[in-house]
Amino acid sequence: MARIKPQTLLLQSKKKKGPSRVSVPMMILYGLFIGLVIFSLFATYRHWSRRSVERMGTGLPNFEDTYVDSKKYDLPGFAILNTSKGAIFVELFKDNAPEIVDKFLDLCQKGHFKGMPFHHVIKHYLIHGGDSEGLGAAEDWISRGKLRGKLVTSPKHEAFTLGTSKSKQDSKKFELFITTAPIPDLNEKLIVFGRVIKGQDVVQEIEEVDTDERYRPKSNILIKDVILKREV
Repeated sequence: MARIKPQTLLLQSKKKKGPSRVSVPMMILYGLFIGLVIFSLFATYRHWSRRSVERMGTGLPNFEDTYVDSKKYDLPGFAILNTSKGAIFVELFKDNAPEIVDKFLDLCQKGHFKGMPFHHVIKHYLIHGGDSEGLGAAEDWISRGKLRGKLVTSPKHEAFTLGTSKSKQDSKKFELFITTAPIPDLNEKLIVFGRVIKGQDVVQEIEEVDTDERYRPKSNILIKDVILKREV
């Protein structure tokens, strides 16, 4: 049997224990991984820095506020009430009465007002439609005999404004009032959420119909449907 020299054994031992070499693809992979970690840390730092600046009120836009505002202005701003007497075009006050407008739009999309009658027609005062057949906000004013009295112009309740009763906030019910004269006495009872911009003649034609002693039309006057528009 051949005898191995000590120098040969020492060389073989060094070869076995020597460090293994890293391949070029592995080095590239490690580099990409480290770069990704650094980029993630930098992006996170920028995100939280920006949020802290926004909270300090520097005037930079807040993403959540921008989203809410854009959503609000995407809503329809006009409604067309197609009645049995003709069409009434209404501008909705999305800024002044956002909750009421939202409720009105939701009910319109569900077809809530389709076939709804005008329950009361009071000349030189208002026309009233909706879920309630009672006079509601108009009751006290009529009972005090002010229908034929002189009316002082109200900046809030001018003629041809669209409102709903403050006392009726049932999620499934809604009352509509369209004034045909300035009504200052209703300032505390009505929420104005729109105004008639076209079709005032239709409102006046409805106002002229014959009614009984309780101001109920002798012939049905209906809202056939409501069409929502972003522009008219």
